[in-house]
Amino acid sequence: MRFDFDREKSRAVKRRHGVSLKEAQEIFDQVYLVDQKNDDPEQFRAIGWCRGRLCSVIFQIRHDPAGEYYHLITAWKATKEEERSYAENV
Repeated sequence: MRFDFDREKSRAVKRRHGVSLKEAQEIFDQVYLVDQKNDDPEQFRAIGWCRGRLCSVIFQIRHDPAGEYYHLITAWKATKEEERSYAENV
């Protein structure tokens, strides 16, 4: 699985939410929950473990000549609602 993200945005997300987009890639290394967040542009939310805590990340599935990759947009520590959803569905 390949990832892409804006490095400047990753630093801003880390300052604001305590998790960088680079760190959020860990979510995809284990069991995670995915749902669709927006239709236009099509975006998804993944909820899973990152740095020892439950986190959420918003991403888009994009394509280039090398194939499919995930473009990470933002991430944060999971909310109570997201924690419940993860516990009920994973």
